Amino acid sequence: MKAGDDAVANKGTLAPGLYLVATPIGNLEDITLRAVRVLKEADQIACEDTRQTQKLLNHYGIATRTVSYHEHNELTRAPELVLDLEGGARVALVTDAGMPGISDPGFRLISLAIRHHIPVVPIPGASAFLAALVASGLPTDSFRFSGFLPPKSGQRRQMLESIKASPRTQVFYEAPHRVKEAVEDVVEILGAERQLVIAREVTKIHEEFLRGRAGEILETLNARGDIRGEITLLIGKAEEGQQRVAAGVSVRQRLEQIMAAEKLDEKAALKRIAKEMGVSKSEAYRELQRSR
Repeated sequence: MKAGDDAVANKGTLAPGLYLVATPIGNLEDITLRAVRVLKEADQIACEDTRQTQKLLNHYGIATRTVSYHEHNELTRAPELVLDLEGGARVALVTDAGMPGISDPGFRLISLAIRHHIPVVPIPGASAFLAALVASGLPTDSFRFSGFLPPKSGQRRQMLESIKASPRTQVFYEAPHRVKEAVEDVVEILGAERQLVIAREVTKIHEEFLRGRAGEILETLNARGDIRGEITLLIGKAEEGQQRVAAGVSVRQRLEQIMAAEKLDEKAALKRIAKEMGVSKSEAYRELQRSR
């Protein structure tokens, strides 16, 4: 039997290799039977925070030895773990919540193990951004997950500018103390009419979904005090008009199309364009002036 075959067959003694084990993102019941088995049979568990992981292990009666593996020690700890793996060890890698390597430590160890021809076996499970996406009500046929939004305002606004005409749902993580500023930027750059969903504390006791237009969501947030908890920010795809502008149709050209096809005057046609683009009429007018 080749190394890692047992993980597929789900029987027998755990084979040597690196196991990427997804852990619950909130509710401790969100773990697979396979994940529990792997954690029990592994020689050691590499944890982002050993204290956090120990709560999970205690809950399921898992006595496997733990070792820390986080962003501050992975440069030295990854080679140490690979040496163990080359000696035939069975190492489970976990983070505080969710899948290792997704906006969490893990990539350095995974890539190093692959370079050393060590079997790397994913043990799938909970993922915050996927759970938020499927419950958001936004289209899931085409989406992009980009991790955390940039913390600095200028870089965040630049990121939002780059998705202004996106034809797919955009998914980000965001810190609770920055979420209001992020939504303010969404309103200013993408427009108050852009569809937006904030998924907070997914799978936890205080799970909440705020769904609606960006302007409406901002009003809701402004009416609250401090925002707490884990946040996933989902931005709906651009309206057809915004995508058309991105494809090379200027506001002036679109104005002429609407006026000719629907027999509208310039003012009414400009109002229609602003709605298509998800921006204010004054912003659409400024874009028209620039294109003339």
